[in-house]
Amino acid sequence: MTFRPLHDRVVVRRIEADTKTAGGIIIPDTAKEKPQEGEIIAVGPGARDEAGKLVPLDVKVGDRILFGKWSGTEIKIDGEELLIMKESDVMGVVEKVANIRRAA
Repeated sequence: MTFRPLHDRVVVRRIEADTKTAGGIIIPDTAKEKPQEGEIIAVGPGARDEAGKLVPLDVKVGDRILFGKWSGTEIKIDGEELLIMKESDVMGVVEKVANIRRAA
C-alpha cells in the first residue's frame, strides 16, 4: 500500500538508537525510550497561506529529523510502525558535519 500525506503533514520512520552505552553496557528493551530521531519517507504538498497560495515544506523525503517526544500519531502501514506529524512538530534536520581538527 502507498500512503500520501495531505497538506503540511509528513510520514516518519523512527531510527532506532544504539542498544549499548559508550561504556559497553547493554540497555534492555524495557529501559529504552522511543527514539526521537527519524527519516522522512513521505511529505504532503504543503500548507496554504492566508491568500490561498501553496507554501511548500522545508523538509523532503530522505531527511533525517529530530522531533518531540510526544509528537505525531503512530500508525501501522504494511506491518511497519510509522508516525504522521505536522511539519511544525519537526524540530530540525540532522546534517552530517565533518570533524575538523585544528592544529595546535
